[in-house]
Amino acid sequence: MKTLSRLSSFLLPFWPQVLLAVLLGALTIGSSIALMSTSAWLISTAAIARSVADLGVSVVSTRLFGVSRAVFRYVERLVSHSLTFRILARLRVWFYQAIEPLAPARLVSARSGDLLSRVIADVETLDNLFVRVLAPPMVAVVIVLAMAVFMGSFDPVLGLVITAFLLAVGVGLTAFSLFLNRTLGRQLVESRSILRADLVDAVQGLPDLIAFGQESAWLERINASGREFSRTQTRMAQLNGLQSGLNSLLTGLGAWLMLFLAIPLVSSGRIEGVYLAVIVLASMASFEAVQNLPQAAQLLEANLQSARRLFEIADQSPAVTEPTDPLPQPACADLHVRNLSFSYEPEAEHAAPLVLSNLSFDLPAGKKLAIVGPSGAGKSTLANLLMRFWDAEGIFLDGRDIRAYRQVDVRRMFSLVSQNTYLFNATLRENLLLARPWATQQDIEAACRAAQLHDFIVSLPNGYETMVGERGLQLSGGERQRVAIARALLKDTPIFIFDEPTANLDAATERKLIETLQAVMQSRSVLWITHRLIGLEGMDEILVLEAGRIVQRGTHAELLAQQGLYRTLWDLQNRALL
Repeated sequence: MKTLSRLSSFLLPFWPQVLLAVLLGALTIGSSIALMSTSAWLISTAAIARSVADLGVSVVSTRLFGVSRAVFRYVERLVSHSLTFRILARLRVWFYQAIEPLAPARLVSARSGDLLSRVIADVETLDNLFVRVLAPPMVAVVIVLAMAVFMGSFDPVLGLVITAFLLAVGVGLTAFSLFLNRTLGRQLVESRSILRADLVDAVQGLPDLIAFGQESAWLERINASGREFSRTQTRMAQLNGLQSGLNSLLTGLGAWLMLFLAIPLVSSGRIEGVYLAVIVLASMASFEAVQNLPQAAQLLEANLQSARRLFEIADQSPAVTEPTDPLPQPACADLHVRNLSFSYEPEAEHAAPLVLSNLSFDLPAGKKLAIVGPSGAGKSTLANLLMRFWDAEGIFLDGRDIRAYRQVDVRRMFSLVSQNTYLFNATLRENLLLARPWATQQDIEAACRAAQLHDFIVSLPNGYETMVGERGLQLSGGERQRVAIARALLKDTPIFIFDEPTANLDAATERKLIETLQAVMQSRSVLWITHRLIGLEGMDEILVLEAGRIVQRGTHAELLAQQGLYRTLWDLQNRALL
């Protein structure tokens, strides 16, 4: 009930439309009942009428309700579906706003396919929430009360009987459906999610699956997921058939019992004979209000499970929280790190090893600092902490704890080129403008020239309007990396963080790009993170990390003169040349 209550809260801003949709739904079914009633009245009256004038009211009423039923149905569908789309739009915006603060720390362990399934499939499942789950019971209540009064006007027993049968379908059969479907709806959503996640993973990893000969194994995994989903759908369809049969049975029994009870009333003269067909056909038509309630119960569990999956992600607390009274954006780019230690799982049952341990260094404005070391030394983790993707104690910007600033204000101070460059399926220009949406063409070209990218772009048939494809896969790894560098240069912030910026470049391009970047960065603070000891002669200081600790520090010449890890890495890298 808590999940349903939370879902219902998304309807509160639209309560006038909700009431209007329920009213129109009741008028639609009411018109249908009235159409059947007046049609029966017309036929019965025509059999005994002495003049055509005696049929005037019944003829006009039949035409009126025939037209009004179609009009009310059209307007009701228009209003209810418009309301559904508004609710879905609000859900999507809410879910994005909920997961944005969770990235990347809380989402790093989530499967991309499963997350995509929650964003798309689970939200789309909720399009049944109002039209097929919440609205039918509200409409049914109105119709049941109206039918009880209408049939009770002929005889109280008729009112009680029709109410009892309507409740038998609307409540009894619905409860029976809930009992049978208490796990099926959840299983359907889960099995669909697993199948979608497996398909997304297979498509994204298809080149690797083919390269390692595992496409058959993964295909079998997808087939197993598909079979489980199909079995759940089959069981759901079987229950639908059972519910439909019971629905028809109760509807027929209700109509027959109303006929059985009405005949003696007509014979005794308590009811006029022309109303006998009216009672029977009106009773049959009234079941339209409750016959969809068992299906609504079946859909309810699927909707609730989809909502639970959304709430499961959205209810997570962000790893990085905003300060209650944030400081204004830093005025100075002086960066200081003091005794920084960090673990990705500080609250784990068994203490996780420290990724960084007691790091201390200074990066005043305009200084060039390189951080080198073998893979796994904690270099990229440091970049993540500076960008406030995770929080840790010991980082100071402009003399104040970095956690005292808003995340957006901290990130405005940094331009980051990470190891994993993400490009959207858009043009080169659009991907570059992510850094500075108001940048001019001259700004874009200047950044691309500095990144050794402009000549390549103008050689393309569509130039800067070239589509880069999904995740930028139309470009090579080196080209994607240079786009990332150009994007960072276009952002033009006081501090630049380069995390393995030349990892995908050939030696000649790497050397040329480093020289260009060093010229461009003369007045900027630079944190150069790399395991390739190239172009470090121009760095003011080099920190050597091993297992999360600083084991050496100094200039390039000083470190080469020492017999330490830096010299070892240098010798290994240059062994071929030596």
